[in-house]
This record gives sequence, C-alpha cells and structure tokens, in this order.
Amino acid sequence: MPPPPPPLLLPPLPTFPNASLLKPHLLFHTLRLLCSSSLPRPSWNSNHNLIVTHPVLSLMESCDSMATLKQIQAHMTRTGLIAHRFPASRVLAFSALSDSGDITHARLLFSRIPEPNSYIWNTMIRGCTKSNLPHLGLSFLRQMVRERAEIDCRTFVFALKACERLAGSLAGEEVHCLIWKLGFDEELLVCNGLMHFYVKNGILACAKKVFGGMCERDVVSWTTMIDGYGQNGLADEALRMFYRMLSANVRPNEVTLITVLSAISQVGILSLGKFVHKYIEMGDVDVSINLLNALVDMFGKCGCVDYAREVFDSMEVKDVYSWTSMLNVYGKSGNLELAVQIFDRMPKRNVVSWSSMISAYSQANQPKEALNLFHEMIMANVEPIDATLVSVLSACAQSGCLDLGRWIYNHYIYKKKIKVSLNLANAFIDMFAKCGDVDAAARLFSEVLERDIVTWNSMIMAYAIHGYFKEALNLFEELKRIRIVPNDITFLGVLSACSHGGLVFEGRRHFEDMKTVFGVEPKAKHYACMIDLLGKVGLVEDAYELVRGMPKEPDEAGWGALLNACRMHGNVELGKLAGDKLLHLNPGDSGIYVLLSSMYATKCEWDDVKKVRRMMRDRGVKKTPGCSLIEVDDKFHEFFVADIAHVQSEEIYATLSNIYLQLRWEGYVPKI
Repeated sequence: MPPPPPPLLLPPLPTFPNASLLKPHLLFHTLRLLCSSSLPRPSWNSNHNLIVTHPVLSLMESCDSMATLKQIQAHMTRTGLIAHRFPASRVLAFSALSDSGDITHARLLFSRIPEPNSYIWNTMIRGCTKSNLPHLGLSFLRQMVRERAEIDCRTFVFALKACERLAGSLAGEEVHCLIWKLGFDEELLVCNGLMHFYVKNGILACAKKVFGGMCERDVVSWTTMIDGYGQNGLADEALRMFYRMLSANVRPNEVTLITVLSAISQVGILSLGKFVHKYIEMGDVDVSINLLNALVDMFGKCGCVDYAREVFDSMEVKDVYSWTSMLNVYGKSGNLELAVQIFDRMPKRNVVSWSSMISAYSQANQPKEALNLFHEMIMANVEPIDATLVSVLSACAQSGCLDLGRWIYNHYIYKKKIKVSLNLANAFIDMFAKCGDVDAAARLFSEVLERDIVTWNSMIMAYAIHGYFKEALNLFEELKRIRIVPNDITFLGVLSACSHGGLVFEGRRHFEDMKTVFGVEPKAKHYACMIDLLGKVGLVEDAYELVRGMPKEPDEAGWGALLNACRMHGNVELGKLAGDKLLHLNPGDSGIYVLLSSMYATKCEWDDVKKVRRMMRDRGVKKTPGCSLIEVDDKFHEFFVADIAHVQSEEIYATLSNIYLQLRWEGYVPKI
C-alpha cells in the first residue's frame, strides 16, 4: 500500500510574530476571534444542512478571506487534520467557490488530495466555472472519466454550467452524449440542467425534446421551458406551457410567476396579468421584491398605469429596480411629469434609472431635455451603457446634434469603452444619416458584421432622404440578393428614393411588388410617397386616380402631396379638392393655407388668395414662423424670423449687417 502523500507545506502564520511558539489552544482561540461562528453563513457555504462539530472546522464555516483561510489551513497542516478528506474538502470549497477565494490555491490543494470523491471533483468544476475558466472545468470532467472516478448528477449539472460559458453548443452536446452513455438521461436534476443549457443557447427544439422525454417533472422543469419560450420571443408558447403546468397540478413558485409575467408583458393580455396578480395576493406563493417589480413592469407594459402604481405603492420595501420600473411605466405612457417626479424622488439611482429617464424624454420628442440629462449623468460619474447611448443618439438625431454624436462615437466606441451592439450600431447609422453625415453612416454600415432589417432600412432611408436614390435602390437589390425579407419601412425608403429621383416606372414596380411579391400591405405613407412621385413629374391625374383607389381615405400626408403637386403644375381644380380635404382634417395647420394661397397666386386668382387669407384670419390661424436651431458650446440656441428675444440679439444683427455689407462689396445681388 503506497504511503500517504505528505501534508501541504505552507508558510507559517505571517500575521502572528513567533507563531511557532504559540500553543495550539492559544492559536485556536485567536482564530476563533478572527472567524466568529456567530457571523452569517457566507455565500460560498451553501450547504445549510451540514453540521460541523470539530472546533477548527467550525471556524471554516464562517471564514471570509484567504488570509484567514491560510491561517486555519496552516493549523490543520501542523495537526495533520488536512490529510483527511472532509477537512481538505472544506478548505477546497472556500478556495474554489468563495468570492475572495483563489482557484490556483484550490488546484494546488486538489492535487494533494488522494482519491477525491465526487463532491471534491464537483467543487473544482464549479470553481473553474465561477472563475470564468470553463475549459478548465470541463478538463476535470474528462479527467474523471479517464480515472473512472465517481460521477453523480451534480457533476453533469456543474459541467453544463461550464458549457453555458462557452460560445456555441458543441461542448454541451458532448456532455449530453456522455450523460446518455452513462445512463443519467432519466435523472430529474440532470434533465433540468440539460434544458437550461439548451434554453440558454436558444436551442428550444432540443430543450423541448428533453422535456418531452422526462418521466418526472418538477416546478424547475416547467419554469425552465416557460422561460425558454419567453426569452426567445415565443410568449404564446410560454403561456400555453404555463396552462399545461397548472393542469398537471404543479404549483408555480416565485420564479415561475416572474417568467409568466414577462410573457404576459410581451403579449399584453391584461386579464391574465390580473389573474396572476390575484393568485399572488391569495398568498399561495412567496412574494419577493423581484416578483412585485415584475408585476409593476407587467402592468405598465399592458398599459394599466393605475394598477402598476397600486402595486408600487403597496410595496413595503422598494429597491432601485422598483423605482426604475415605475419610472418606465410613466415614461412609456407619455406622462413625463410623473416620470420626473419618480426620478427626483428616487433614493438611489443606477445607470438603468438614468437611461430610462433619458429614453422617456427622447421618445416624447424632447431631445434638449434628454441631452441635458445625459450631461448631468456624465457629471455624476455614471458610466452609460449601450441602451443609454441608443436613447441619446436618438435625441441627437432629433435635434441635429452631430458634434455630440461624433464625440460619443470617439469617446465610447473608438476607445472601446462600450462594445457596439446591433441596436447601438443601428442608432449610430440613423443619427449620422439624420444629421447629414451620410458618408459616416455608410462607413459604419460597411463595418457592421451583423445586420438586421433595421440596419438595412436605416441605410436605405439615409440614402433616400439625401437624394442618393441610385445608392438606395442598389442597396435594396443587395438586400433581396442575400434573401433578407423587406418590410414596410424598407419600401418606404425605396419609394422615397424613387420619388427623389423621379423614377416613375421603378416606383410603380416596387409599389406593386410590395403586396404581390413580398406580402406587405401598402400603408398611407406608401401611398403618399407614390402620390408625391407622380405629382412631381406632372402626372397629377394619375396621382388623383391613385388617391381614389386607396382602400382608406388618405391622411394629411397623402392629400398634402397631391396639393403640392397641384401647386407645382397649376391644377387648381384638384388642388382645391385636396385643400378642402386637408382643411377638414386639420383646420389649424397654417401650411395648408400657404399652399392654397400660393397655388391661386400662380394662376393670378387673387380673389381666391384673399378668400384664403380671410379664412385664416377668421379662424385665428397664424403662419408658423421659420425657426433655426444652432448648438454652441454644448448649448442650443433657437431663433425665429425677426427674433429679438435672444440676449445677444443686438450683436447677432450687427454681425449679420457686416456680412451683408461684405457680400455687397463682393458684388453679390440678392434675388427678389
């Protein structure tokens, strides 16, 4: 029989001078003061059923640092206690699993343990995964197989957790094969772990197959499948699975209900949300703050603000997510006043809170407020996330703030402080395009490796609105070539490009292909684009025929396009019809009166011009003054026609006079 391995030789206790002179009972007393058993059980020690009676080992149960652990281990080495499997396993568990542990120390200790049992092997697999070393964790599993070590259900659960840290599903599928070969494929714990792995990787078909083959299912099995469907955008399937769970007399727990509420939020079935709320109020489930937060979020996404506020107000304890959820509810419902109140009352804010308030301003078309709040966030030393930047870039696009958009790209993307997600890349392309930097939008589009339909739409629309109709149509052809299915937004960009280029034949062809080839039903905006296209090239009668053939009455954009075409080509009869329709839809829009007046003036019908102006005066409609917006030193300045409200208006007009004078000296003659 081979001799036992020598004990680990660790350095003497560094924090105790002359530690070798200490008596064992004095050392034990000192360690007990360092690591009192009355302290709460730390997170690494999750086995609450473990009862330890040995005085030295009992100190391990509340150890909270590697320094203390090494002192305990040194004492165990001196006394020979470390040579026994159970004491060594407790030291190993702390080193591998504690937040303040050391996986290198754990590996050293593991190498000195003779004939480790399954718990010790499992601890190493868990520890490697926790230390973000999943490949190393799986190497321990392979070593177990080679050495014919004892493997239990937890071994595979922890191995699958390691596989979840790896890209792709190959490693997990290999573990699944091993599970099947060793006969663990009917174990409830292992099957739950397999389903969780497949759900995490979005392979719902495999998860469903595992679920269907289970002889026994518990609440974790059902919850995993419900969550899998919900996380992959199949909320209807998630709710069907929930109904099946209830029919099988399996009682949902807190986690189940959180996943169900998330699915309800996606489909917006308020009645089902109220049913779950009532079930929770009946007391059949533990009500945690996370569950109440999910309720607030669900009611908000279902448009039931009052119920969301009722749950929020009933919460005895609120965390930052509770306040943020309520803030989101008000923000998405358009109630900015109450959203600001919630934001100001928050006892603590995180980056999600700031992002939610910025998003609320941006979605409410208040870009100035959104950008001001972003500046406050930066001054408060809160680092933005990609969701923050998406909302800020939207505000930049609304306000034309190109400089800030460029600064965000250089500061966060170019310096690699934030990884470019697909949503963020789309937001940058949209911002660059709407702020007029089409070249920057095109460069970023070419650099994006992963593109969705939003990416393509943003670039097609960017080309279209800036008159690059050939580039827009070429991009559309490329989109079709790689078999991406266009949607209604895509065709809006394509028809806009045709309108800018006066391409009647191409516009008509794409308009017809929308429904016949791609199954996209034309909307009012698509008809407006076609009316504008036909009207610009002088086919006013054709444009009117298109209007008459619409399934619904045109909106303001449609009639406005027809009226503008009539003004351009002097078709007073149809122009008057379009004008009457527009005045019926929006009698307070001064632009309609201006277009009508201009159309009558081109035909020298001055009586009608007077009639339109009298109509404006009688209805109290005033022409909307022209407005300019400029950003100087991160501040926005707004100017109207003949505006003298600005504090520096005298200096501004004086500078303009000098510019006019310089122009005259250069021979410039203004057009009248």
